Amino acid sequence: QVRLVESGGGLVQAGDSLKLSCAASGGDFRDATMSWFRQAPGKEREFVGAINWLGGKLSGDDSAKGRFTVSRDDAENTLHLQMNNLKPEDTAVYYCAAKFARSATRRSAAWWDYWGQGTQVTVSS
Repeated sequence: QVRLVESGGGLVQAGDSLKLSCAASGGDFRDATMSWFRQAPGKEREFVGAINWLGGKLSGDDSAKGRFTVSRDDAENTLHLQMNNLKPEDTAVYYCAAKFARSATRRSAAWWDYWGQGTQVTVSS
């Protein structure tokens, strides 16, 4: 059974950095595309970024570009999200997701097969 567990969230100040991790188990994640999404109160779940089985990356919208970096450690079955220069508008629950298919990555939340429970990130001004 595939299981994704996020960690690393917390309360930080604007301008701070935070690194999220997602521990994956129950599957061969070397063949998986992994991603990060976030969801703020009252808003739809938003694609943040993804990395496929070859290390190829897909970014989210411009709000996070240049500040957020997705990486993976296949030896540890772990996905990371390094977030720098955090802003209050980055406040959200952050989720990792996985797709076991060697195909073009999609930003739509409906495309992803497995989800973690999320970790809260709160950025104060």
